Amino acid sequence: MTPALQILKHYFGYSAFRFHQQQAVEYIMKGKDTFVLMPTGGGKSLCYQVPALALDGTAIIISPLIALMKDQVDSLVANGIPAAFLNSSLASEEQGNILRRLRSGQLKLLYVSPEKMGADQNAFARQLQQIPISLFAIDEAHCVSHWGHDFRPDYLLLNRLKDLFPAVPIMALTASADKITQKDIVRQLKLNDPAILVASFNRPNIRYYVHPKKETFLHILQYINDHPDESGIIYCLSRKSAETWSGQLRERGIEAGYYHAGMEAVQRARIQEDFIKDRMRIIVATIAFGMGIDKSNVRFVIHADLPKSIESYYQETGRAGRDGLPSTALLFYSPADVLKLRNFAIVEQNAEQSALMLKKLQQMADFAESQSCRRKYLMNYFGEQHDGNCDSCDYCLSSFEVTDVTVDAQKLLSAVKRLKEKFGKGLVIDFLRGSKSIKITEDMKQLPTYGIGADQSREFWASLIQHLVRQEFLTESGPSYPLLQLSPASNSVLFDGKKVTMQTLHQKALAVTSDPVSENVYDDMHKGLFDELRQLRRRLADNEGVPPYVVFSDNTLVEMATYFPQTVDELEQISGWGSFKMTKYAEAFLELMWQYCPANGLHSKMHRVQRKKTIKKKAVTSKPKTTSDTAHKSFYLFREGNDVREIAQLRNLSPVTIEQHLAGFVATGELDISSLMDMHKVPTIEQAIDLKGQGSLRMIKEALPESYNYFEIRLVIAYRQSKEIQ
Repeated sequence: MTPALQILKHYFGYSAFRFHQQQAVEYIMKGKDTFVLMPTGGGKSLCYQVPALALDGTAIIISPLIALMKDQVDSLVANGIPAAFLNSSLASEEQGNILRRLRSGQLKLLYVSPEKMGADQNAFARQLQQIPISLFAIDEAHCVSHWGHDFRPDYLLLNRLKDLFPAVPIMALTASADKITQKDIVRQLKLNDPAILVASFNRPNIRYYVHPKKETFLHILQYINDHPDESGIIYCLSRKSAETWSGQLRERGIEAGYYHAGMEAVQRARIQEDFIKDRMRIIVATIAFGMGIDKSNVRFVIHADLPKSIESYYQETGRAGRDGLPSTALLFYSPADVLKLRNFAIVEQNAEQSALMLKKLQQMADFAESQSCRRKYLMNYFGEQHDGNCDSCDYCLSSFEVTDVTVDAQKLLSAVKRLKEKFGKGLVIDFLRGSKSIKITEDMKQLPTYGIGADQSREFWASLIQHLVRQEFLTESGPSYPLLQLSPASNSVLFDGKKVTMQTLHQKALAVTSDPVSENVYDDMHKGLFDELRQLRRRLADNEGVPPYVVFSDNTLVEMATYFPQTVDELEQISGWGSFKMTKYAEAFLELMWQYCPANGLHSKMHRVQRKKTIKKKAVTSKPKTTSDTAHKSFYLFREGNDVREIAQLRNLSPVTIEQHLAGFVATGELDISSLMDMHKVPTIEQAIDLKGQGSLRMIKEALPESYNYFEIRLVIAYRQSKEIQ
């Protein structure tokens, strides 16, 4: 095991890196500047935390949010790592103590703000020149770019770092940046021939839904009531809405608070602490204010208003499901949102920046109005391909039918022509539907096409416009306010009898339905034990003054409530149990398991195949589906010629999980064991199993030569099960 993997296992409890973590660690340990673009929840922090522990000196982490600094430091200290932060929330005495620890070499990681680094002409940065620095990590690096979605002038001061510390490697990290922003980050920070690592933007555990904006609060209330044990974030456009909605939720007995930039810092800190420590279920926050939280068990993110860009939307929805468990992103959309946000998008005296921001806003609106796979749209936006059948968004879960829309297309094209191609789609749709809006002049109302589309919804006309643009029967022109205009092919529909067909919605899949059954139910998890484990975690966290997820993520508790580990050896096979936490928490959790499991007739299942937890999706009755569970997806990828490591990378899962998936199909007889291991090893492993029993893989492993591994042991156990079935 390499030093980096030893650190990963010892301090963080993981046996393998994910995404591009290992490459990022290796590059920075070799002293190479590195740019890391990794989705929210993908484990960006480990990219610099692991090398910080492996290298001599102190790593300086530059982060824009005070609350996030504290969150990260709490997690590190909980894992036995000497870390601290410096910001305005600390008293001068506390700051002095931290600086003394820094100068004496007692800190491995120090978190500071970009303002601190650039203040007084880089005075603090110059102090750091007297201290051994292992690396600089710049989080939320998109803030340094004018082309980013969240530009911050203070970040520009970081361009002096490379001049002051030419020999110290810099790692720039972000969760969302398009190609232009990526290049600008590298240029602004003066990164020297950096390694560029871009992970997949796919968040397979998040389901994406877009609902029309009607009775939004009532739908949100219903969703929250349908998911009574889940924590979530609601984003809205105004501070007033945040305060009003959180109050209305509290009136209905729901633990909710609001969070926006107009609050006092002390009040914001208290609300955020209540949220991350699970004392408050729901936070209602303004879109304009980034919370910067590291809470891993957020199960849903709801946007009551349209975000300003795809980057903002992606980053905000990425705060759900950071622990890898199934989560939901729900957006309520109305075309009126675009008009509201246009003023925010315009940058005074900067036409180029304004055009870019307006374009980003339009792309966000296109996502909301799109009649295609949501995941495909997001991934394509960031330059990544997807086949458009994610089976976990409202489009892919809805049912459709192909309809002849030639007459409607003729109405639309005629309306554009009668309006002399001078208006955008919003007004054209209002015109077709016979709107009484003041924007529709008396002259327009006299035109023969006024109101001829009143029989169709706004959503239908918006979809038809998109369809005709894609089919090149219609064009959009103009950077800030695209105008609908006819194309050379328009006449073929208007005059030459050209037929137009379109896939139209038959029944839409909804995140909020009248069915009050929770979506977050796992097939194999023992819920009573899971609740007991959560209560124990809460007590331990309260005693230490840290959020519960700092002790263990929900994912760790779900695995324990599914496989009922009974020994230290078995705990080591559960994700999240590193050496430090084993020493600290094993006794308490094992005591609970020893009390609860016998009383409820539960026995260790660690020898069985671990099948990935799946959600019981609400049925879309009009579209029967034969959705394969996650284990089947691994099985199909193996049949296509991918090995375990390749499948793990493709699916964003650990190799151990893939191994357990495949072993499951050996157990059922659907997969030949000889395709996965050397059959000459089988008799030796069987002898060890007979000698030690199937209760502990570790005991079996210790009875075998070193060349034998846990996967081979699992396969032989599964093979024996398959013979029992036969």
